[in-house]
Amino acid sequence: MNTRKSLPTLNGTIDRWADDITPLHRPSDQELFCSFPERSRLKFPTFNLLGIRVQAITAHDLLAIISEAVLNQARYVVANHNMHSLYVWHHDSKMRDLHARADFTHVDGLPLIPLFRLFGARLKREHRTTYLDFWPMLGKEAVKHGWGIYYLGAKPGVVEEGAARLREQYPGLQLRTHHGYFDTHGAENEAVLSEIRAYAPEVLMVGMGMPRQEAWINTNLNHIAARTIFCSGCMMDYVAGKIPTCPRWLARIGFEWLYRLLTEPARLWRRYLVEPWFVLGQLGSAYFKLGRSFEASSSILEDGNE
Repeated sequence: MNTRKSLPTLNGTIDRWADDITPLHRPSDQELFCSFPERSRLKFPTFNLLGIRVQAITAHDLLAIISEAVLNQARYVVANHNMHSLYVWHHDSKMRDLHARADFTHVDGLPLIPLFRLFGARLKREHRTTYLDFWPMLGKEAVKHGWGIYYLGAKPGVVEEGAARLREQYPGLQLRTHHGYFDTHGAENEAVLSEIRAYAPEVLMVGMGMPRQEAWINTNLNHIAARTIFCSGCMMDYVAGKIPTCPRWLARIGFEWLYRLLTEPARLWRRYLVEPWFVLGQLGSAYFKLGRSFEASSSILEDGNE
């Protein structure tokens, strides 16, 4: 007798029958290196603005993506966009390549919500998810379902300190790490890939900064043995306490950028005082040139499923 399985999301409930799902098992070496051609059955409203794609994905939806990847033995790449990534996207071909290959792209930066809404994208505040906000949900679900997590990134010592804090906060968490300061070509890179392959995590978080993390994923994608792959930036630096964490109430009202600028002016002044003007210039030009015909042009704005 078939039984129904459900994956809850804030956009609805994805129902499927048990005979549609292959039981999870640790993949063989041959399976680890396959391209995982399975396409996701999870569909989210998708908005394509001048080649920049984002989707209306919530934190709960990210959990559903992981669940589906595990249940279907698929592999999904989950990218994200914020104002900094839009700037990098315009200047770095490797960044564009990774986003073109990504299965899902969620919103990381709150300013993108009103910017995309100017062009008719029906995005809401709940569609902005940072990994600091996502981790409490992920940690609990990972322990509950026995998901293995591998974090690649941060400085030697920092990633271990952050991981120790997470294991203490979530008893039973299966978490392995490797710092991000390694030669991404040659023997060191092969050793990292071999370690990930041996662990075969359900979640791989690559936190080496933009666009290095995107370039690494794109270059090594066919050799990465993980169910889901996330671009997580400097999340572990926050967890380890090496970077001051903005109070979440301040982040929710849109002033995280100001907090970060005031706490790290030498590192972030260009990101917050220079780069946004370039992005706004690109979007502003599009708005004034194409604004009236925007909704009629499917090549500029698409609200649908891929």
